[in-house]
Amino acid sequence: MEVIIIDWLSLALGILVGVLIGVVPTALFYHKGFSRKSRELLESRKKAEEEASNLIGEAVKQGEDKKREILLSTKEEVHKAKLELERDVRAKRQELTRERQRIDQKETVLDRRTQSLEDRECLYTEREEALTLRESALQAFEIKKREELERIANLTVAEARSLVLEEAEHEYRRDIAILYKEIEEDARSSVNAKARELVVSTIQRYAHDYVSEATVSVVSLPNEDMKGRIIGREGRNIRTIEQLTGVDLIIDDTPEAVILSSFDPIRREVARLAIERLVQDGRIHPTRIEEMVKKANRDIDNSIREAGEQAVFETGVVGLPSELVKILGRLKYRTSYGQNVLQHSVEVCHIAGMLAAELDLDVMEAKRAGLLHDIGKAVDFEMEGTHVELGSEIARRYKLDSTVINSIESHHDDVEPRSLVASLVAAADAISAARPGARRENIETYIKRIEKLEELAQSVPGVEKSYAVQAGREIRVMVLPDSVSDEEMPLLVHELCQTIERELHYPGQIKVNMIRESRYSDYAK
Repeated sequence: MEVIIIDWLSLALGILVGVLIGVVPTALFYHKGFSRKSRELLESRKKAEEEASNLIGEAVKQGEDKKREILLSTKEEVHKAKLELERDVRAKRQELTRERQRIDQKETVLDRRTQSLEDRECLYTEREEALTLRESALQAFEIKKREELERIANLTVAEARSLVLEEAEHEYRRDIAILYKEIEEDARSSVNAKARELVVSTIQRYAHDYVSEATVSVVSLPNEDMKGRIIGREGRNIRTIEQLTGVDLIIDDTPEAVILSSFDPIRREVARLAIERLVQDGRIHPTRIEEMVKKANRDIDNSIREAGEQAVFETGVVGLPSELVKILGRLKYRTSYGQNVLQHSVEVCHIAGMLAAELDLDVMEAKRAGLLHDIGKAVDFEMEGTHVELGSEIARRYKLDSTVINSIESHHDDVEPRSLVASLVAAADAISAARPGARRENIETYIKRIEKLEELAQSVPGVEKSYAVQAGREIRVMVLPDSVSDEEMPLLVHELCQTIERELHYPGQIKVNMIRESRYSDYAK
């Protein structure tokens, strides 16, 4: 047992000694290395601290310098601002001083004016009192004078006034007529020149070839045998045509022609077109007639719509309802004294627009009113009433502008125009209708108008004879020299013109020439 213990102790001691022998040198070696490294690190740290201290010192020094510079610049700016502020304060004080001086001067002037006004008021009061006294004295004198005059003349004031007025009217009638003539000549020389310039300029700008039209009422036939075919067996073909179209066919001795009779121009056009196509086709029987009439109705409807659309496109009048455009297209088959109404409406539209542009009015409103002024003629052969009444009714139905409605109603002087546009439309209508070759008149209407014109001239007191010349565009009136003086003639001419304008309806204008002649004859013996 002891041997074993001794061995363990030896082993332990050996191990301990070995460990000490290995560990101690190693520890000494590492301690020596760590000591050198620590010294190096300490030296590096000292160098870094020294450099940092140097940098901090330099930075502090630079900061102090920068601070001093900033302080100096700030002090300079503060000093400059202070100087400017003091300068502004001095200027404001000077301005206030000058303003106070101006106010004082104004107060002084106002005081002087107030005193002057007070003095004037006192003077006016004194003068007013004096005038009142004089007025009272004059009134008393007038009363006394009137009483004395009434006593001397044996007339009252009212009777004397009436007598004086009658004498003055008789005496100054000549002066009034001369003055009227001068005023009329001056106005005519200026107004007529300007109006003529506007009308001529407008007509020149709208230069349009015009051919007088007549409603087609005769259908040409290739031969006389075609009349029998149109009549048909026992007249069935002609009855079918008349029933379907509403047009009366007149087949008489006129060679190679069939006459169409109807108050409706559209129906007449449908019948004409259907008959021409039947003649070209050669097959004329009731069934074929019905087909051709239906086709002609469709073609005429399309033509009416296209005519209305073309008129709207040509004039630039937009925004009209489609139904109204179609009604406008019906004017293509309507004539007035040989003038195509649709073409006339387009022309009035352009003329009214040009006149409105010259006068700085609403051009589009004038063109719309001009285009629709005769819209009632599209239905006047179907409904009772004048084209003016029917046109205004159509315009109200489609809720058109009040200016357009008034233009329709007033373009023939049925009502008073309420706007310049309405007056322009009436003028444009007269210009278009009065153009040479635009319209023609039947002989009976022409003779009646001439006779009526001469009757109106003969109704004027003092007129001896009257003659209508230039196709009723001019009338020459001969007056009695003993009944009418030269000074009264301008008044009589003016009254006659007003009567003609009120009683007659005519396109354009009528020139009135009044002639007074005195002849004295004697013989020298």
